[in-house]
Amino acid sequence: MSDGAASRTGEWEASPLGALLPGGHVRAGTVVTAGGDVPLLLALAAEASRGAAGWAAVGLPQLGVLAAEAAGLDLASGMRIDDPGRQWAQVLAAVLEAVPVVLVGAVGAVPDRVAGRLAAVLRRSGSVLLSVDRWQSAEVRLKVVAASWEGVGQGHGLLHGRRVTVAVAGRGAATSPRYAEMWLPGPGGVVAAVHHHDGLPRPESAAVPAGARRSVLHVVG
Repeated sequence: MSDGAASRTGEWEASPLGALLPGGHVRAGTVVTAGGDVPLLLALAAEASRGAAGWAAVGLPQLGVLAAEAAGLDLASGMRIDDPGRQWAQVLAAVLEAVPVVLVGAVGAVPDRVAGRLAAVLRRSGSVLLSVDRWQSAEVRLKVVAASWEGVGQGHGLLHGRRVTVAVAGRGAATSPRYAEMWLPGPGGVVAAVHHHDGLPRPESAAVPAGARRSVLHVVG
């Protein structure tokens, strides 16, 4: 394993999401679903895109740029195709050939022949496909099964984070359903572990020099 791959695996293992995934990370050439939860999809994308050359979102017009950035996605290396049209499968195949991490919106039932063709593209390219909705050939299926926002008391205050329980199921090492509790999003927008001894974890803060952020997301189509 290369130093870069080992580093990415270590990051996954330190993440509460990593504890749910076979090998502690999203394997190249596979499909992972987020059970309709956009914050979960963004957290998966942020982790999977660490060290990658870029990411793309296809058929996700509801994707919030600020939420994506807060989750940890590098907007400067991202691309959006909000409306891939009726030829969405061809568009998705072309993107998977070129981009290592691809998010896809709810495209409805995916015919077996289409799923098979896209699976072949994934094996060839080594890209990762993260689907917000169901995908019948997904190796790993994640779903938020319980959620509550915390921070507002007696009708006033600020929301600090969403405490969730995430379930995982799938094929192979992910066959037996497992569960993990986490903040999604937590303080600052990123996924974070729940520390039962002190409640909501305090995020580390750092000053960002003016002009240092490159918040540019390319929209195609």
